[in-house]
Amino acid sequence: MLLELKNVEVVYSGVVQVLRSVNIDVPKGSVVAILGANGAGKSTTLKAISSLLEIEHGEVSDGEILYQGKDIANTDPADIVRQGIVQVLEGRKVLEHLTVEQNLRLGAHFRKDRDVVAEDVERVFNYFPALRALLKRTAGYLSGGEMQMLLVGRALLAKPKILLLDEPTMGLAPLIVEEIVSCLKQIHAQEDMSMIIVEQNANAALSVADYAYVLENGRIVMHGPKEELQKNQDIQEFYLGLSIGQDRKSFREIKHYKRRKRWLG
Repeated sequence: MLLELKNVEVVYSGVVQVLRSVNIDVPKGSVVAILGANGAGKSTTLKAISSLLEIEHGEVSDGEILYQGKDIANTDPADIVRQGIVQVLEGRKVLEHLTVEQNLRLGAHFRKDRDVVAEDVERVFNYFPALRALLKRTAGYLSGGEMQMLLVGRALLAKPKILLLDEPTMGLAPLIVEEIVSCLKQIHAQEDMSMIIVEQNANAALSVADYAYVLENGRIVMHGPKEELQKNQDIQEFYLGLSIGQDRKSFREIKHYKRRKRWLG
């Protein structure tokens, strides 16, 4: 197992508990999806792994995050990157005043094999050919889809063993979503790395993933191979937009009914 979250709990400002006894396994070479609505704790899970919680006054308060057998919870974020865990943050956070080329090369900042960085830039172009023509353009003037390609490309130049992707398709047009998903599939097939994909777009995430976890209110409420989740009635109604039967209910109505049913036992 490359990465294991064991009974992980996360607290913000010492009082607000966001994750509760979260257990996630990431085998080497696998793609794991984490699904859930806004506020479920998906992004917090990634930040716990990449050790970015401290910036937001958060910490792993209990449990272990084992990477290659070593507990990395609450350690130096730069050291996490050096060890091979690289996160693409939500919100397309490019360095707006730098060019596309400068943004890309910053991904190799911690690497010692500078002589092969140029070759790896060419590999990024194989996945995202549009970036080649944009090398000298200021990154702040890119479209949303181009920014997302740039961020994934920059992360690849860090040579990750695990790539963490936080809402990579959020706010993108359907055709661009298809392109991003296709590129992620290619990267998974050709690169020696694992991925964790956090998404509200369950269709996109499950099309790439091998295994998936569903987070609700900071807890894992369901997990399994993607084929099992795709067939699950609750997943179909909550996350895949498929109605069971003739009368389609709204997401909110279904969610409220299911939760109330659980609460009442």
